[in-house]
Amino acid sequence: MRVAVITESFLPHVDGVTNSVCRVLEHLRHRGHEALVIAPAAGTRTPAAYPDVYAGAPVLRVPSVPLPGYAAFRVATPWPRLVGVLAGFRPDVVHLAAPAGLGAQSAFAAWRLGLPSVAVYQTDFAGFAARYGLAQAERSIWRWVAAVHRLAGRTLAPSWPAVDMLLRQGVHRVARWTRGVDLERFHPRHRDPALRRGLAPGGEVLVGYVGRLAREKRVHLLDAVQDIPGTRLVVVGDGPLRPALQRKLPRAAFMGFRSGTELAAIFASLDVFVHTGSHETFCQAAQEAKASGVPVVAPAAGGLLDVVDDGHTGLHFTPDSPAALADRVAALVADTGRRTAMGLAARQSVSGCGWSAIGDELIGHYQDVRGLRTGHTSGVALRSRAVLARRTAHCHRSADRAGTCHDEDGSTR
Repeated sequence: MRVAVITESFLPHVDGVTNSVCRVLEHLRHRGHEALVIAPAAGTRTPAAYPDVYAGAPVLRVPSVPLPGYAAFRVATPWPRLVGVLAGFRPDVVHLAAPAGLGAQSAFAAWRLGLPSVAVYQTDFAGFAARYGLAQAERSIWRWVAAVHRLAGRTLAPSWPAVDMLLRQGVHRVARWTRGVDLERFHPRHRDPALRRGLAPGGEVLVGYVGRLAREKRVHLLDAVQDIPGTRLVVVGDGPLRPALQRKLPRAAFMGFRSGTELAAIFASLDVFVHTGSHETFCQAAQEAKASGVPVVAPAAGGLLDVVDDGHTGLHFTPDSPAALADRVAALVADTGRRTAMGLAARQSVSGCGWSAIGDELIGHYQDVRGLRTGHTSGVALRSRAVLARRTAHCHRSADRAGTCHDEDGSTR
């Protein structure tokens, strides 16, 4: 199978979209499929950081500009060559990763060419806009996002709350496709006593955050955790708010951006993982913490309602409530036995979530939409339907319809 992967984010910029795309490309190569990547050009020409090929897939770069206020993230500009490139590659399916600007162009190009496409919903653009003081634009952004996803043969959402939201916005060809995790890299056995001694010389309980240090992640809430007695706050990641956070959290250990085995050791060496953002469609960092055997404290909102089983693999707190966050973290800090039990349950909960199984499920969606070709000759007909009730499920395909697709007529398959 030939797959054109169009992504709004790619190396050297590292985020949840980039990580997922890299895992997809690796799996496609492993299964013997051919891929082409189309992504925004980066701001550097350093070859190692700016690959022309990844996992055997050529990477075509589209002209881009820095995102205002967050220069590390590049936004693609209109690219007239797109239709010609797709027509020349002749993909069996077009994979749209978190489609926005470039993804919208690509969705329309695929529709125009009659190419089947799968759109992966990963980023809550409307929610982020509200966090950046653009609440008045939230409805317009949702209309745009919904219009883009309606062009796709199928939209894949990583959690039931995300599925629900898309259905509410009029996107009806939706299936739940969760995220995988590297179960060998992220594992409790990577707990590092030397690292723990360095971070907690007095035997403090290590409470950690891993992620982008930006406004939409609500990282200011970490202030509620810093002064819990007997703890040390560990902050891993970078972003525009890092200088302000370092001033606000003088007793925290800021470790900057980490990846690979370093990141795995940090995850496994934590006692409690905290996530503060409430506009997540999933939360890969929480998934990696669970794989590392670490209980997660996270907002009772968005995809984290799926990722964290409250009282079993971690605890939920009221979104945007510093007091609630501090209360949940303090409860785990005070109870070693409960932390241990939750850590064991967290690891067990992702036992079926390796990228191989998740990747094969994605290929199944590709094969499905190849029989659902859309284009200017067939149009895209949509009819309203009742919103699916929110529900949680394990990430592997199971009898609870975790892999179910919802069609225009309200039927499932």
